[in-house]
Amino acid sequence: MSPRGVAIPEVREQLFAAADRLLARDGPAGLSTRAITSEAGVANGILHRHFRDLDTFLGEFAADRLHAIADSAAALPARAGHGTVTGNLTDATLALFSSNALALMNLVAARPQLGPALDHATPAGGGLGDVEEHFAAYLDAEKKLGRIAPDTDTQTHAFALLGSVHHLAMTSPAGLPDLPDRIRRIVTALAAGMQPNPA
Repeated sequence: MSPRGVAIPEVREQLFAAADRLLARDGPAGLSTRAITSEAGVANGILHRHFRDLDTFLGEFAADRLHAIADSAAALPARAGHGTVTGNLTDATLALFSSNALALMNLVAARPQLGPALDHATPAGGGLGDVEEHFAAYLDAEKKLGRIAPDTDTQTHAFALLGSVHHLAMTSPAGLPDLPDRIRRIVTALAAGMQPNPA
């Protein structure tokens, strides 16, 4: 048996997968200890046997899922020179703000007490703070290839894109059915300002 507060990997992922399903189906309010263990098909006391409390569990769950989402952005710089800048940025942003990601953002917004638990559960590096760097690195690579203007402020454009979409997501907790279209419009507008001047 694992010491209290240390989750066995298989149990941890089983509980996390149950939390994924509940969050998608019932929202943050559906994430009680009893609901999670019932969804996972385990005894009610299992969660507290492996995690200090529900907030610790949810902090580790959110950190794990947010890291996976952030890691997906790490592949963006390799897309430089392929497809179109607008298409690459749109695809990466849509993936970043998928329904699963929005559900996680709603969880963190609905349970501000997760802040300390999330900070504790998040190892240095690899988090959402790195996403902006991945987007900026992609734009830097496209700038070197001449596909965007040489004077493009890549950090500012990356921040503007992610900040705009994050604002849309966080101010519409009930969901935005037109979010993909809005993302495409934001990317198109920003990409237009990065076009290299014709020779």
